[in-house]
Amino acid sequence: MPKLRTVVLVAGAALLTRRVLRHRIQDSPLWPLPALDPPVSGRPRSRALRLLLAAHETAAEGVVQLRLEGSGLPRWEPGAHLDLVLPSGLVRQYSLCGDPADTSSYTVATRLVEDGRGGSREVHEQLAEGMELEVRGPRNRFPLVEAPSYVFVAGGIGITPILPMLRALPDRTDWQLLYGGRTRASMPFLEEVRKVAGDRLTLVAEDEDGRPDLAALFADVPQGTAVYCCGPEGLMEAVEAGLPEGATLHLERFAPRTSADGNHAFEVELRRTGRTLTVPADSTVLAAVRRELPDTAYSCRQGFCGTCQQRVLEGEVDHRDELLTDAERADSMLICVSRARSERLVLDL
Repeated sequence: MPKLRTVVLVAGAALLTRRVLRHRIQDSPLWPLPALDPPVSGRPRSRALRLLLAAHETAAEGVVQLRLEGSGLPRWEPGAHLDLVLPSGLVRQYSLCGDPADTSSYTVATRLVEDGRGGSREVHEQLAEGMELEVRGPRNRFPLVEAPSYVFVAGGIGITPILPMLRALPDRTDWQLLYGGRTRASMPFLEEVRKVAGDRLTLVAEDEDGRPDLAALFADVPQGTAVYCCGPEGLMEAVEAGLPEGATLHLERFAPRTSADGNHAFEVELRRTGRTLTVPADSTVLAAVRRELPDTAYSCRQGFCGTCQQRVLEGEVDHRDELLTDAERADSMLICVSRARSERLVLDL
């Protein structure tokens, strides 16, 4: 009997203590507890989304536009892009060209590359309305910075990241756009560009007008002008070469950057594997590594998705990707496109 009485007394005291603590907590100025920011650890990885392909439409000759629908989609800023995971498993990056305020859909467009690696052909020929597709992002490596004035240069499908920038600029902003393409029929969103740009637009269809006159475009450009360019590599090289003094250049590439020094053969040591490989001038680190380690992960092979990122233990890297930050480049590389400046690299593989 005494034992039962002790148990009852202890249980009663515990219940009373619990009630007192609950009241004190609820009366506290810190109740309810504020939510903490999510922890940040390393490079953030974009979560994957499953979106409905609601529209697959022709935007110009050789160009299709995709509208991907969902709900409560992450917001984005002009210049951002998505990773689109195709049914085959290929991953391709496409600039967002819709309305950043629309959280129910994303719009992208892509040109068919006849001699490409199959991604654009799959988008054009195998995707169909009603399919569910995985996307990652958005991410932005081409943001619109504040500047006293702007010059935009777009070549063909390169208009996609620039169009949202034009819509976002305040009415009184000083800007001009040069939009070029092989033919008028091949230039996507041409009518919308005309409507948005008005008399700020210089339109150059190569079959009618020849090459764009960049010297005339850059004449009398004010100090501090931000020059944005997206399009074929040749166009971007010409813009870079003709950039006026005092202007800043912002480029968006759809292919890996090239090196003025060209490519040379070099050796790669796989430290954990214990093998040393030769990377020929006309091949890649990824190709050499996969001959030794066939399960090495990769996807885009263009330096955009980050799947093939590997830790570098020794050697100087010639970084040609469009993804890694300066901090990440200090000790890693994307082996699909980046190469060695030194005669030898050592990877943690």
